[in-house]
Amino acid sequence: MSEENIIEVENLVKKFGDFTANDNLTFSVKKSEIFGFLGANGAGKTTAIKILCGISFPTSGKVCVAGYDAYKHRNKIKQNIGYMSQGFSLYDDLTVKENIEFYAGIYGVKRKEIKARFAELVDKLQIHELKNKLVRDLPLGWKQKIAFSVAIFHKPKIVFLDEPTSGVDPITRRQFWDLIYEAVESGITVFVTTHYMDEAEYCDRLSIMVDGKIEAMGTPIELKEKFNASNMDDVFVRLARKQIIND
Repeated sequence: MSEENIIEVENLVKKFGDFTANDNLTFSVKKSEIFGFLGANGAGKTTAIKILCGISFPTSGKVCVAGYDAYKHRNKIKQNIGYMSQGFSLYDDLTVKENIEFYAGIYGVKRKEIKARFAELVDKLQIHELKNKLVRDLPLGWKQKIAFSVAIFHKPKIVFLDEPTSGVDPITRRQFWDLIYEAVESGITVFVTTHYMDEAEYCDRLSIMVDGKIEAMGTPIELKEKFNASNMDDVFVRLARKQIIND
């Protein structure tokens, strides 16, 4: 595995019976990079993410995450990553503090470290009045920010974000991305899926999947130039039209 890469995937195939969800995916993600993993619903993104997170086995191909083989070292992979789903991965019937203590304990963070990091987080997010509230009583935007903070509380090498800003207003989405930038500055690699094409512009590099295959990859500027598009939404639409024509 190259020293500059945190993820390396070569000819990844994942099949469910006769159906091929991931069809010979090959890509790499650099350390401290924001990598966008785009595609329409059913394109195969979630299947690939489950493999990268050590939840599912590949059918074939090479997959290395944080220096660990996805076939042999799935538990090691899980210890070195963070994950935030569209559902935010928080327990509604626990307080903010209880959620953080619970997840930190799962990841093996020591009690003294939990206390110190939690105090820093409360100051950083200015949630002094929210820390002892049940998660179910929080506004959606705060749930997202706290869920992201929980996902990186143990200082993972990589954090996987699956549609992390779904359903919130543009201002809250922009604030969320400020947290992502801070995480990258601290050395965490961000692997993100999103349906918001304006957010795709915030990524260092992007891959776009269509029908289980990666149809395009590059920086936002490179992709817009390649497809003669003014924005990433146009790039996405042109690839989708190509899919319809081919079908």
